[in-house]
Amino acid sequence: MSRFFCLILAAFLGAAEAHAQQFVQPQASPHAVVTQTIGLADVTVDYHTPGVKNRKVWGQLVPYEQVWRAGANENTLITFSDSVRLSGKPVAAGTYSLYVLPSADHDWQLILNKVTNHWGSEGYKAEDDVLRVAVLPETTPMRESLHYWFSDVRPNAARLNLSWETKTISVFIRTNVHAKVLQSMQAALSKTPNDPQLLAAAADYLIQNQIEAELALRYINRAIELNESYTNLWLKARLMAQKEDYLSAVESARRAIKAGDKDDDKFKTQLPGMKVTLTQWQSKAY
Repeated sequence: MSRFFCLILAAFLGAAEAHAQQFVQPQASPHAVVTQTIGLADVTVDYHTPGVKNRKVWGQLVPYEQVWRAGANENTLITFSDSVRLSGKPVAAGTYSLYVLPSADHDWQLILNKVTNHWGSEGYKAEDDVLRVAVLPETTPMRESLHYWFSDVRPNAARLNLSWETKTISVFIRTNVHAKVLQSMQAALSKTPNDPQLLAAAADYLIQNQIEAELALRYINRAIELNESYTNLWLKARLMAQKEDYLSAVESARRAIKAGDKDDDKFKTQLPGMKVTLTQWQSKAY
């Protein structure tokens, strides 16, 4: 075989190999990521989505009483950008492997494990568990592909759900968001203690979440001293009504309505609702 022919053949085989390396096809269990912000924490689940494919999942494809990877392929991972509580139990910020221990006749277990580089449940060791919480499987409509999703999202909590075939399990995640906001609020006010907008915003947060009423009152009183606007006076009225001091609420509400600029479009839009609320407070005050 001539040297020229050998060179041509080598080039052809090399091109064929390079072409073969470019061949791609969809994964049998596609990769998925879902993220939900809860309070100030981002909760992310990184997983692969197996399908039912006419198989019996629970008790067969996923055996009972055996730790399951809660997905397909590599470990299912769950990441918390801040500390949280799962079913009331504390979990530090970080990334964990997520496993499930299903059972035929009692509550299932959801498991967080500190080893994150296994292939599924291969090499899993219970001594590396960070947390186990009981979860109750519920019978739900058929779902072909495994799916993680969030529900009951609140300012400081949400529910993480895993659904596949005809089962769904859920775990409640809560964050200590108010403590962190309070810390941030107080740090900001320590730098600019006489900023009426910042004081009003701090009071508004506390009023909306119905926490630290006395602190809210101190903030809004100082904001009114610095800037007696209808918005600040109305904030105080809301706070006093929340405290069920309706006489004080009525007084602040009347001052707020009087202080409003009748040519201000925002005030004109809010005024009818303010009058209705004032009437309700008056009925409770007298």
